[in-house]
Amino acid sequence: MEIIFLLITVSLIIALIFLSAFFWSVKSGQFDDDYTPSVRMLFDDKKKSKNNTK
Repeated sequence: MEIIFLLITVSLIIALIFLSAFFWSVKSGQFDDDYTPSVRMLFDDKKKSKNNTK
């Protein structure tokens, strides 16, 4: 029974670490990209092939 309490405690600590890392990344601006989604359709996704030169 003690191992269950230990595992719950450890899992809660790990969850809090990941939650704090997520809040830190949001606060530091890791997810602030307002420009790219609005112009993504304007970019050409075709790649130039090297075998087209004849």
